[in-house]
Amino acid sequence: MAYFVLPGRGKRVYRLAVARRIVDGTARGARDRSAAGLARRRTRVLRRAMRPPRRLQIGLGPWLRALPARLPDPAQTVALAKLEPGVRVAYVLLRIEGLPRFAVRDQLIELRVRRPWQVIEAAEAVEVPPSRRPARFEPVPVRPVRSRSVLPLVTAAALTAVLVGALVVTERAPAPAVPGPPLRLVTAAPDAWRTARTLDAWPARGDLLRDEAFLREAATAWAAETGADRPGDVARLLYAGRAGGRPLAVMRSGALLARYTPAGLDVVPAGTGPDAPIALPGGRWLLAPWEPAPETLDGAALPAPGGVTGRVAPATPCGRGPLFHVGSRTVGDLGGPRASVLAHHAPDRRTSAAAAPERLGPDGRGFWNRLGCLTADRERPVAEAVARDFWSGRLPRGGGRADWVCTRLTFADGTGSSEATLLAGDGPHRTGACDVRRPVSGTWWTAPDGARRYLAAAGRGLAPHVGDGLRSRTERRLLVGTSPDPGGPVRVTARDR
Repeated sequence: MAYFVLPGRGKRVYRLAVARRIVDGTARGARDRSAAGLARRRTRVLRRAMRPPRRLQIGLGPWLRALPARLPDPAQTVALAKLEPGVRVAYVLLRIEGLPRFAVRDQLIELRVRRPWQVIEAAEAVEVPPSRRPARFEPVPVRPVRSRSVLPLVTAAALTAVLVGALVVTERAPAPAVPGPPLRLVTAAPDAWRTARTLDAWPARGDLLRDEAFLREAATAWAAETGADRPGDVARLLYAGRAGGRPLAVMRSGALLARYTPAGLDVVPAGTGPDAPIALPGGRWLLAPWEPAPETLDGAALPAPGGVTGRVAPATPCGRGPLFHVGSRTVGDLGGPRASVLAHHAPDRRTSAAAAPERLGPDGRGFWNRLGCLTADRERPVAEAVARDFWSGRLPRGGGRADWVCTRLTFADGTGSSEATLLAGDGPHRTGACDVRRPVSGTWWTAPDGARRYLAAAGRGLAPHVGDGLRSRTERRLLVGTSPDPGGPVRVTARDR
């Protein structure tokens, strides 16, 4: 399981060595062969394999020397590498482990994978090339790899026994101090945000800020996960409370965000943007301290005591889409650890791509309710999503009304990607990359009469242009083309009108 769930990076030998190391790291509780014990160990293995810390790549020599003679077929890992971590887990549990859907759902919930049923459906739709070798490794007895000699441990144990004996005899040595966690949690001053609007200036909030035992557990779990055990290593505490009904600590270091509960730790990349709300359990969101009072999409006040909103969720079956208004912006849930600013440009509106986002009106909210479910969960958090509806009209031959949209996602690290989608009555058609400033896109489309036609459209003030070999006409800014050999590649560009 660890091998197939690990991200698809590097050579197979290193992936297998890291997988073995992850399993070895859970060997402490391996003697508990009860169903509950095995389930707990499986959860630890899967959680570590979904997002392995980099320190597992250091000192792999003993595990590389312990590899089996035959390695798994690479065809499966190449296909699985393209999937999100949660989908990889669901695929492995369903297809390789053979667990029933309800058991896979329970495991995904334990791993805090959001919307488990949608993730299971995505895994069931995955087509992986058949393997030439069995997916499972041969069942041989395997002991944890020893990464170092036991002599230093024996020597240390002996010296410790001598020292303890001396303390018992003399009864004069003071009791040793209980060591603190290897990582120190720090908080910003309550009013730091008044002079510096950065993520470092967010004050810690929640009703468990004085629960030292809980915070010690959170810091220890963070250090164990990330290897932050050097003197001076710190993480910023953003929240410690009972959002969702159980204790939760939200910590941050650089662009990484950690959410700790007694069930485990989840570390995800979240960027360093100062304004984006942070997701908490139960449909609640932690707001930046300088934000105005949030409002529902209908304009009513949204309670946010202590900077934590009340329950709010997108009005979509997939759980992605607009959430609430904050000041002049509308934020939405696109599946990441932080909310994204959503924007919508109508076909008849001349708007610069660099214009400041505005609140979504009814048309924009309805549009994002359709588009949100087409935006897949991503490992990189989305800071802003702009949907430019650059063509709207009726498709030929009774194809019904449709919209052509260019969606620009700006990630928290400053990079971005754009994709065009034709939203037609027969479903969405992904039509490749696009430029939100000069949108143009085209695709082969099957009309209700069964004929294949090439459709292309461009933004306002532009006209789509295709190369030779395609008979075409343009009506209402929509190019409709036919060819004796439909389905072949077509190059489409935008020209100024």
